[in-house]
Amino acid sequence: MKKTDVDKLLNAHAQLVHSEGLSVVSHTQRVDGGWILHTLMIAGVDAPFKFKRQKKYQSLKGAKVNMTYYPATEVIAGFEIEYMKVVRIKRY
Repeated sequence: MKKTDVDKLLNAHAQLVHSEGLSVVSHTQRVDGGWILHTLMIAGVDAPFKFKRQKKYQSLKGAKVNMTYYPATEVIAGFEIEYMKVVRIKRY
């Protein structure tokens, strides 16, 4: 049995989570320095999913995706906010 890229990532990093068939409720893209910051909201999940790319994507709103991610936090206006840092995303 051949190991996939996802299996290799999951074995190497204990915090990573892989989910398949997630429904994207909203997808925003905004410039952040020289990068495009993508923020996804997933059906049934309260935390946003974030990743950066150098180019804009077509909108993922309404699409099904497979993602590999891990939980992270950032401080905004003195409040600690949890989000999911996306390592790998693939349209389904």
